[in-house]
Amino acid sequence: MSMDPVSEDRFAMIERMADTVLPTRHRTFRMTAYRDDTGEEHVVVSVGIHDDDPVDAPAPLVRVHSECLTGDALGSRRCDCGEQLQHALHLIAQEGRGAVVYVRGHEGRGIGLAEKLRAYELQDAGVDTVDANLRLGHPADARTYDQSAAMLADLGVRSVRLLSSNPAKEQALTGLGITIEERRPLIVPTRPENQRYLETKRERMGHDRDALDEWELLRAGRVPSDGVLADRYGPLVAGGRSTPLVLAQLGQSIDGFIASRTGDAEYVTGDADREHLHRLRALVDAVVVGAATVAADDARLTVRAVPGDNPVRVVLDPRGVLPRDTATLTDGAARTLWVVGPEVEVPDGLADHVEVVRWEDDGPMAPRQVLELLAARGLTRVLVEGGGRLVSAFVDAGAVDRLFLTTAPVLIGDGVPGLRVGGTDRLADALRPAARRWVLGEDVVTEFVLRDGAGGAAKGGAAEDDTAGRGRTSRPPLRSVGPVPAEDEQVHVVDPDPQGA
Repeated sequence: MSMDPVSEDRFAMIERMADTVLPTRHRTFRMTAYRDDTGEEHVVVSVGIHDDDPVDAPAPLVRVHSECLTGDALGSRRCDCGEQLQHALHLIAQEGRGAVVYVRGHEGRGIGLAEKLRAYELQDAGVDTVDANLRLGHPADARTYDQSAAMLADLGVRSVRLLSSNPAKEQALTGLGITIEERRPLIVPTRPENQRYLETKRERMGHDRDALDEWELLRAGRVPSDGVLADRYGPLVAGGRSTPLVLAQLGQSIDGFIASRTGDAEYVTGDADREHLHRLRALVDAVVVGAATVAADDARLTVRAVPGDNPVRVVLDPRGVLPRDTATLTDGAARTLWVVGPEVEVPDGLADHVEVVRWEDDGPMAPRQVLELLAARGLTRVLVEGGGRLVSAFVDAGAVDRLFLTTAPVLIGDGVPGLRVGGTDRLADALRPAARRWVLGEDVVTEFVLRDGAGGAAKGGAAEDDTAGRGRTSRPPLRSVGPVPAEDEQVHVVDPDPQGA
């Protein structure tokens, strides 16, 4: 069959069956169904693409996605397919003009579902994904893209910006008459379960290697061109790792508690939120917590779920309630600043990693003064992590640039309160900062942009740690930082951390 861009023959192998709309968590898409000449049915999920678009319309952002039941529907971590699909939909929704061409019959790179599972059995025994297909008598990659080119042509799309980390896909579509104006790698995090699979694709099938570098680029203060992590954490490093920044993070139940009334907090949010927390730790110089929080959980405050350097641990303890055998004082895992009141007795023989800092009194520790103390030590990128009163005090004082509030689908009913800010008599006066959301496992993260620039704590305000009564202060009006990424971004990125905080 001729695939000349202007040839009518290119439409012969497919038939349009239906054209409707599909509301999703990303946005509402157009959904067009096709049947090819083998009887296989496919769909194109698109936005901003119309049958009457002019010939010179801008090239849309397009993902040609191979069907993968295990990854797309069941959330398998043996591959990266499900996360690529969701991230592609998110990017296309943000772009406003693009499509996901969902190709049926491509299961297992074209060998079928049952044969793919047989290949999994061989991989369980140590065979890589390429040799597994070959041992079963199949090609390493049996996919063809005639139907994909035909569906794009039927929609009037003759040139695309391709979302793919696979150069072979670009070559195949080009050979079928589709002009590739650019190819953008589609990057999602590498996981322990799929690391060898992805390495094999790069080493033996020529896939891009960029996905290996995304997190390292962020850690170095550089924002990758694309990727789930770049979209989520890129704004935190956009000015470089030397730019001052104050973050706050809190995980709580949907009714607003961080622990039960007995103090049990293991665990309110799930594994995915702890991975997210560890990424935040890896992107800052110091993590600030109240002594009561450390005492309750014997929190280590280190980076373990992701590659990264441990931040300096800053424990605010005006009354000296921190147990002397806690991990922060004994494990040597990271430099620790133990900030105590003037009357606190400090034991002799503390570990070398611990620096005792005397506060001027045993009362509340004002957020602005805490940040000044840290800045004097070169610690200008700060994460305020807990507990609820400490995070609330920093937010209430206007000292936080971005707040990450994770809510879990659990009703505690009574317990230790989470975030609390000053109340208002009228809803019109309530804080309404710019925000975006995403899903982490069963939890929902809401990122609030509280200040329009990092660096420099807000003026005024005494606040306090977990061990003190809460002080009320005035705060400047909240302003949004633009541009803020699209609302309702929901991307599943889950790495378990059974060790907790």
